[in-house]
Amino acid sequence: MAQGRVEIPFGSSNLIIETGKIAKQANGAVTLSVGGTVVLVTACMAKKPKEGTDFFPLTVEYQEKTYSAGRIPGGFFKREGRSTEREILVSRLIDRSVRPLFPQGCLNEVQIVASVLSHDGENDPDILAMIGASGALMVSDIPYDGPIGAVRVCMINGELVANPTFAERKTSTMDLVVAGWGDGIVMIEGEAIEVPEDKVLEGLQFALEQLQACKEAQLQLAKQTSKPKTQIKLKDVHPDFVQHIRQLSLGSLNEIYTKIAGKEEREDAVNALFEKLTGDLGAYAQFNTEGNEITTSDVVAQFEALQYEVIRNNVFDKGIRADGRGLKDIRAISCEVSVLPRTHGSSLFTRGQTQSLGIITLGTKDDEQLVEGLEETSYKTFMLHYNFPSFSVGETKPMRGPGRREIGHGALAAKAIRAVLPSKDEFPYTIRVVSEILESNGSSSMASVCAGALALMDAGVPIKRPVAGISIGLISDENRTVLITDIMGLEDHFGDMDFKVAGSRDGVNAIQLDLKIKKLSIELLRKAVAQAREARMIILDKMQACMPAVRAEMSPYAPRIVTLQIPQEKIGEIIGPGGKTIRKMIEESGVTSIDIEEDGKVIVASPDKDALDVAVGMIKALTEEPEVGKIYEATVKRIMNFGAFVEFIPGREGLVHVSELSNKFVKDVNDVIKIGDKFKVKLTEKDEMGRFNLSKKQAETSS
Repeated sequence: MAQGRVEIPFGSSNLIIETGKIAKQANGAVTLSVGGTVVLVTACMAKKPKEGTDFFPLTVEYQEKTYSAGRIPGGFFKREGRSTEREILVSRLIDRSVRPLFPQGCLNEVQIVASVLSHDGENDPDILAMIGASGALMVSDIPYDGPIGAVRVCMINGELVANPTFAERKTSTMDLVVAGWGDGIVMIEGEAIEVPEDKVLEGLQFALEQLQACKEAQLQLAKQTSKPKTQIKLKDVHPDFVQHIRQLSLGSLNEIYTKIAGKEEREDAVNALFEKLTGDLGAYAQFNTEGNEITTSDVVAQFEALQYEVIRNNVFDKGIRADGRGLKDIRAISCEVSVLPRTHGSSLFTRGQTQSLGIITLGTKDDEQLVEGLEETSYKTFMLHYNFPSFSVGETKPMRGPGRREIGHGALAAKAIRAVLPSKDEFPYTIRVVSEILESNGSSSMASVCAGALALMDAGVPIKRPVAGISIGLISDENRTVLITDIMGLEDHFGDMDFKVAGSRDGVNAIQLDLKIKKLSIELLRKAVAQAREARMIILDKMQACMPAVRAEMSPYAPRIVTLQIPQEKIGEIIGPGGKTIRKMIEESGVTSIDIEEDGKVIVASPDKDALDVAVGMIKALTEEPEVGKIYEATVKRIMNFGAFVEFIPGREGLVHVSELSNKFVKDVNDVIKIGDKFKVKLTEKDEMGRFNLSKKQAETSS
């Protein structure tokens, strides 16, 4: 492999792309460097098509090596294991960006591996991995109609910034990751804080301009080093066979897709027709050629192509969809809240045959999730988990935990909801949202947004505004382009686009674009964004009719949390030696937990209000400065011949001299008090050595 090198501006630094030095047995390999961040990306392709598959077998693995940041993995196993959520999400970004640019009918397995070799804590390797995937394919012999460019665009202090550092992104109100091909966009993944649609579109236009340089860099690198592209041999079938399948099924498919609106009935009819076509492959023997016999896969391919044609022509020519809806019609929506009796909040959101059960669990600081990333270790106080069981689509599959799809859909829904959550100071809870998909026929991630928002309101979480989401589809050919609202599974499968937009009435919180065609123009995106907003307002109206406002009272089963601010120098007194004092307060008050932060914030949690009051009283007593002349409740700890030492504030002791025990003469202290006795005392003095003198008799006189 010949060596090559290109360098272009990238954010506030430069991007260097090199090839031909390492990983030379891969079909293509590049290293990308920005500052101290280095990513290696390789691409390999199998020499023969994969048997028994009818889709392009592309796999992408993005790996963050902890050695890249000078660390050893935490936990018991000191090596990298299964992919983290972050690695899965970046792998999906790469896959969605390059998949549309492989040749139709390619069944050779292709694997892209992106490995973070060095990380400087400033420059995010995810964009480098996206550019590198395209670059590795460009310098390889793998057929690929690239390059794509990739860029991150953030809005910082109202200004659009390309490829900012981690530190710069902390104040961003919009974060868009965009991949582009030619003069259009092929993939979008974005998060914002109720940013108006016109500002999002400005960001997309800016991104399209900014990503051109890395496309040009890949073309230059390919000219220096690339190999001739392998010619993938696609199976040819006899044209008479294609026409024969058409004659056998076109009329029936037209009948099915114009007259049967129900999903199950339509699928039954399609399956019956398919079984009829594949029941006897011997009937197609006349179309066999030497070494190239007609197989079930050939029938499947032609049958799929005919469905593709029928469904799309109905939209183009008649403006109708398989379920009878118009182009902008949203399926019937129903909303319910408080559907589960013992959870902290719940909702059921149904849109057509897509249904999400949203459940809220509120926790304390102990429930925060530790996240170990390359740039920093942090704690998550908000989690959204999306579950997609096989029964939701009437199938049987092993249930082995969340897959990449579940991780991706959950992350998108989390972005939509995160923007409207209260701050930690306003609502000091750990929040977990779970979306259980009970039925699915398209856009279940957007149903999760709606169900999650309703469940949060039901739980009494003071979100700023309700949020909702919708998916816009696309049916297009060389001459015609039609946008459709609220796509179902069939339209996702046979359509050209799945464009999801979620947000509130005030703006966009999350945006995601997946394409099957190579690009989408900004003009068409503008129309799709407007159509999505129109639909979102309708859904929000339905949701607010069900739940007009956040519930005033939280569930009786949810923990109550009280926060106190104490002087930092008092933290040690609350914790006590080895945690003795704080453990004692938890035990005696009955609260669930008492957590103390470095700035002196104390967080007390318990489902029992009385227990909370007791614990708060203990903390206040322990942290307050003893006041001369004030009456305190004291407990006898030790008895001496000259008096008794009593605890009058948790952790604070003072002396009640024998002369201050009673108005009468006391010959023996043991005659009037015993260890454990409780009585009121008055603080009479704090001496120069910080010792406290108290009086029982003066307290009795004062009362």
